[in-house]
Amino acid sequence: MTTSTSLPVAASEATRAVVHELLRRIGEGDAAGIAEMYAVRVDWKLDWPEAEHGRAATPWIRHRSTRADAAAHFRELAEHHVPEEAATAIEGIFVDGQDAVVLGEIRQTARATGRAYRARFALHLTVEDGLITRHHVYEDSLAVAQAFAVED
Repeated sequence: MTTSTSLPVAASEATRAVVHELLRRIGEGDAAGIAEMYAVRVDWKLDWPEAEHGRAATPWIRHRSTRADAAAHFRELAEHHVPEEAATAIEGIFVDGQDAVVLGEIRQTARATGRAYRARFALHLTVEDGLITRHHVYEDSLAVAQAFAVED
């Protein structure tokens, strides 16, 4: 017998599995493997001032719309940071049906300036048919901008 609550529970379990796999792949740093987790079309937004999107020092910071864009994001992110000095602390993963929110803090070092930074974040994901269709990031953009700022 199926109850009316089994579908949301099943969706939540499927979403949680996709989120855990995404985080594992991000930890490994394989941009192509990460991109496979995304739908062909994805709603990808970053909570940054529009004027700051796609600047030369932070080209990965811009809205995206495709699986190929997702791969480019993770390649650009890796190119502009020192990989040996990167870490992410996940503080919580909250799942409700197809939606998940990941809370945590990233620790990175800007390759161009050598400045280390920490930035708290919230990542809102939506999973449909086993693929991520929404990727909205809310992070401490000031910490990132300061780490990449070129001193005059």
